[in-house]
Amino acid sequence: MRSTFSVIFYLKKDKAKKDGTAPIMGHITMDGTQAQFSCKVSIEPNLWGIKGGRAIGKSVTAREVNRMLDKLRAGITRHYQEIMERDSFVKAEKVRNAFLGLEYRCQTLIKIYDHFMEDYAKKVDCGMKAKSTLTKYYAVYSHLKDFLQSRYHVSDIALKEIQPTFITDFETYLLAEKHLHCNSVWVYSCPVRMLLHRAVENGWLMYYPFPDCSVPKGETEKGFLTKEELGQLINAPKMNFKRTFIRDLFLFCTFTGLAYIDLKNLREENIVSNPLDGSVWIHTHRQKTSVETNVRLLDIPLQIMKKYKGLCDDGHVFPVPSYNSCKMILRTVMKKCCIHKHITWHMAKHREIRKYQITNRLV
Repeated sequence: MRSTFSVIFYLKKDKAKKDGTAPIMGHITMDGTQAQFSCKVSIEPNLWGIKGGRAIGKSVTAREVNRMLDKLRAGITRHYQEIMERDSFVKAEKVRNAFLGLEYRCQTLIKIYDHFMEDYAKKVDCGMKAKSTLTKYYAVYSHLKDFLQSRYHVSDIALKEIQPTFITDFETYLLAEKHLHCNSVWVYSCPVRMLLHRAVENGWLMYYPFPDCSVPKGETEKGFLTKEELGQLINAPKMNFKRTFIRDLFLFCTFTGLAYIDLKNLREENIVSNPLDGSVWIHTHRQKTSVETNVRLLDIPLQIMKKYKGLCDDGHVFPVPSYNSCKMILRTVMKKCCIHKHITWHMAKHREIRKYQITNRLV
């Protein structure tokens, strides 16, 4: 389909100035759309040719005005051609805005990632988002910049230049160069896909460039502690206070189903008693999902709470160390208990101890 594009100039006589001159206006027509703009110059009406849309005569004023109008027309035409090559669709207003410097400049991947990270960091500071997720986004950001430098020898890339192969190349880079597991690759590609979806929603891209799926998320076998191993942990040999404390925190999560971050956030006001039967409950909301959680506390978690009562003076139930510290100490504890498994804190929630969580009204 052939596009209709034209630029004409006219004199706005009804806006004549005190010196008798009238302003020259520009009019852009593009496939039925129109846009006007001021040329920022005025001329005496008797020097203006209505039919040609130009100054008439050979006076210095007429020649200067026509030279300026030719320059304006050339600049507008150049912006029109650039937008056609970039976006494949044009409106008169878009050409006018580009010429006047009002167009939203071509967005780039790292630039929109920077803005996204700034906004996400503010949400973390407000307690709306998890810091661990922000850390993951920073890791993806670092890998993405390394990939752009390695694959394209650039520090950033315009959104309009991203091809369908970009995401598969990035995933291959993570697998081959960074030696990540396929599930980690799947997780790391999600933020990039999300940003491109947002670019489409914001009008920075005409369409989403990536296929629906590339590296599939694989099934993994979840680790767990058996009943016997849980008994070994409960009856652990004598250890120093720090190791014993971390062991007890892990057991508390085991018998309540709380995630590490929910344990860290647990406050005294989240512990309530039922006036009818005297039972003690945890009333809180999971940080990850904001879902309300009501957990009845039985003997072991109650004993752990009583054991460490008074250690915190800021309203928290436990003075929980950083996740990495807890994880490293827990692995040492497991070795002391002759439990030779790759241990993560999340294993406190896994299958073999499900019945303890059922008892605590969790699942």
